[in-house]
Amino acid sequence: MSHSQKSDLFLLDQERTTWHDETLWFVRQKRDKAVYAVPEFQELRQLASDIKDHTLSRLHFYLQQFEENARRNGVHVHWAADADEHNRIVLDIIRSQGATRVVKSKSMLTEECHLNPHLIQHGVEVIDTDLGERIIQLRDEAPSHVVLPAIHLKKEDVGETFWQHLGTEKGLTDPQQLTEAARQHLREKFLAGEVAISGVNFAVAETGSVVVCTNEGNADLGVNLARVHIACMGMEKLIPRLSDLGVFTRLLTRSATGQPVTTYTSHFTRPAEGKEMHVVIVDNGRTKQLGRPDFRASLKCIRCGACMNTCPVYRRSGGHSYDFTIPGPIGAILSPNIDMKRHASLPFASTLCGSCTDVCPVKIDIHTQLYKWRQVLGQAGELPASKKWSMKLLSRVLARPGIFGAGGKMARHGLRFLPHGLTHAPGYNPWAIARELPAPPKQSFREWHAQTVK
Repeated sequence: MSHSQKSDLFLLDQERTTWHDETLWFVRQKRDKAVYAVPEFQELRQLASDIKDHTLSRLHFYLQQFEENARRNGVHVHWAADADEHNRIVLDIIRSQGATRVVKSKSMLTEECHLNPHLIQHGVEVIDTDLGERIIQLRDEAPSHVVLPAIHLKKEDVGETFWQHLGTEKGLTDPQQLTEAARQHLREKFLAGEVAISGVNFAVAETGSVVVCTNEGNADLGVNLARVHIACMGMEKLIPRLSDLGVFTRLLTRSATGQPVTTYTSHFTRPAEGKEMHVVIVDNGRTKQLGRPDFRASLKCIRCGACMNTCPVYRRSGGHSYDFTIPGPIGAILSPNIDMKRHASLPFASTLCGSCTDVCPVKIDIHTQLYKWRQVLGQAGELPASKKWSMKLLSRVLARPGIFGAGGKMARHGLRFLPHGLTHAPGYNPWAIARELPAPPKQSFREWHAQTVK
């Protein structure tokens, strides 16, 4: 199903759609307040963008430096070309320990690689310990947002889920009580965990360290209780120096949730005595994206989710309509790189208003890249026939002022005299299902200009 078809399903529940829209806009407003409180925020954005540009231009050097320093710290470093190899490496590490119980903190990379189903298929119990991730894991759903994975759910949905899976009181909707139920449930999983898997927010080449940012402390608890820590890292997460980290930690959470800083910013440099630490560095299409000059800047993304919180299309269509691990505007850039045919509709799920670019903390030109993807998809023949031929027809009309003017005149007269039920019929004018067309003007701008300007 295309994005528009999936979004149609989300839009059936108008009350939930409106709530989803308003909730994410509230998060966007919190971001704005946090940004205005930092006078040098725009300078920080530029500095972060420059650091990422520099790192990507010398990625091979910093990857080697990171590996050398991590190995010097006693960390085992593994390389995975794609998702399948990543999953095999992680499973082999778990098997080498004779382990069957894994606790996992939030990691969009492992979601991208579909690690959980792979491990479960091979007899390994995997428990997501981030509260939002645990909720959707119990519901057998994918995350709908990179920072707020269960943002599509209301407290009533969570209460029903916990009643079914955790045995809480039916109809319980109090957030504090639901959180306490989750805390008690997860505490025993932490204590039983033999291997802890985490994502990586930043990897510091200079020190060979990985940095994990959480608000719940679940990554710290899992890593410190388990005897083995596996950190799964996309190769674009590198930054050159430890001194660079402060730039990104000041940007990340302000952009994501409007907080001044994450509650926990944890550095993992070497394993504790008697324990093991592994880092799995994953490509999975990243070098391919790096080789695309028009799209390589998308690898600067620090997964804050700000572009999703501001995007009018994402807010009204829901994250699951994108059918990709990273939804929203940035996901619509990354997904065609993975599978152009399957995700051909996503670059068109945008108004190209530029709001995503305006809020991006590392200044990725998101709306420009979405426009460029549309051109690439058109040249590759991946557009639906209806879109392909309608765009060809429209381009011919727009290229001929006479035809364009005549068409505008017919539309103005038609909208003035045709019945409302006909002009707003959902069958051929879906735009008007939830909108009212403006009153048609008596003359076009071109006609007004010819009469007024001599």
